[in-house]
Amino acid sequence: MNKKQVFIDTGAWFAIADKSDYFHNKAIEIFKNFIKDGTVLITSNFIINETVMLLTRKISKKTAIQFLDMIYADQNLNIAMIDESIEEKAYKIFKSYKDQDFSITDCSSFVIMKESKIKTAFTFDKHFKTMKFSVTP
Repeated sequence: MNKKQVFIDTGAWFAIADKSDYFHNKAIEIFKNFIKDGTVLITSNFIINETVMLLTRKISKKTAIQFLDMIYADQNLNIAMIDESIEEKAYKIFKSYKDQDFSITDCSSFVIMKESKIKTAFTFDKHFKTMKFSVTP
């Protein structure tokens, strides 16, 4: 039996790390349920970098370091590394959706999800719905 896979986006990581975030309690609850259910959790090095930048700017470097410590200690998390091939495909998506304000990080996430057949993203970002992925919450 294949386990459910979920891609975790920046907004979800930020909500988990920021105790004052409006979605913090919901994000923690969802994350704990994924772990309990044995869901395969995937994120990317671009997402981690984006989250670290946001945490550093909006909260503190200390919080960003705590986030990194949590990420790299998590045995249940798979980190997809954005390589040249993924970046090229992301750039093509970025160029082709002129009416969307996708970031290259968003587009790289879409490529990873498509290539890995991941149907669900744990995100608060509407862009994943635009690309026809299921979204939690």
